[in-house]
Amino acid sequence: MKNFDHLQLDGRLLQLLLTVMEERSVTRAAERLDMTQSAVSHALDKLRLIVDDPLFVKSGRGISPTVRAEALAQHARSLLEDMRRFVSAASFDPARLQRTISIAANDLQRDLLLPRLLGLLQAEAPGVSLRVLPSGIPSVEMLRSDECDLVITPRPPDGSDIVQKRLFADHYRVFYDAGCRAAPASLDDYLAAEHVTVGYTPPRMLDIDDFLAGQGVRRRIAAWLPGFAGIAPFVQGSCRLATLPGLLASNLLAGLASCAPPLSCPDMPMYLVWHQRHRHDPLHIWLRQRLEQVTQQALAAQLPR
Repeated sequence: MKNFDHLQLDGRLLQLLLTVMEERSVTRAAERLDMTQSAVSHALDKLRLIVDDPLFVKSGRGISPTVRAEALAQHARSLLEDMRRFVSAASFDPARLQRTISIAANDLQRDLLLPRLLGLLQAEAPGVSLRVLPSGIPSVEMLRSDECDLVITPRPPDGSDIVQKRLFADHYRVFYDAGCRAAPASLDDYLAAEHVTVGYTPPRMLDIDDFLAGQGVRRRIAAWLPGFAGIAPFVQGSCRLATLPGLLASNLLAGLASCAPPLSCPDMPMYLVWHQRHRHDPLHIWLRQRLEQVTQQALAAQLPR
């Protein structure tokens, strides 16, 4: 757009650009932004004129960003973060917050912590909503690009600009169906069984599987699942075993019996991870403190009564 006054460019247009990029759909972006589809299309047309680029092109049933849109998105994320800092630096009031918070977590962390977290956040900040992303194998780019505010993971990604804090540690347990078999009485009994575990894409084993392999413990793996949520149906009604974090007994594996592994295993640490640019952000500090608070509550709820 010729003679465009850059002061007319506001944060809403920048957020709209990022949302359309993430959703790859004008319709889904409109739903997420609580706008009409025509309003989103009109705003995109304005942006196209401003930057003299189509920004998005049709790709199958969806749309894909142009190279220029990808580059502009990086600037948009940085500008929006500066805007958030400008507002929060003056005074941070959770009650006035209107924000979607994105947290990457696997199904264990999600079910254990995030329902409690959402309840606590909304008690103080009714305008907050929570977007849960699958963590899988978390990458540095997730945090650098503002794809998520926090990552919960046992394996923090490497990066000099990434900050981590240990949340808790869990003990591994061997899960089994008590209606079909007894707990493995020895290492030989353990090795004689078929096993079920989790395997991420791209290929990566769980820490416990890496440890057992390193100890020369060779198990017969009957099935690899993409997450903990699929484990129970493969163990129930069978003599199979699953060696997994013990906290799964409180939710996803609540219907199974469990016992200690037949050999000494290290604990599984769990970390809270974020980008260093959020280190002193009042909103982010508030979020991290609340997550630590609900972690303590969730762990206390697991203690024997």
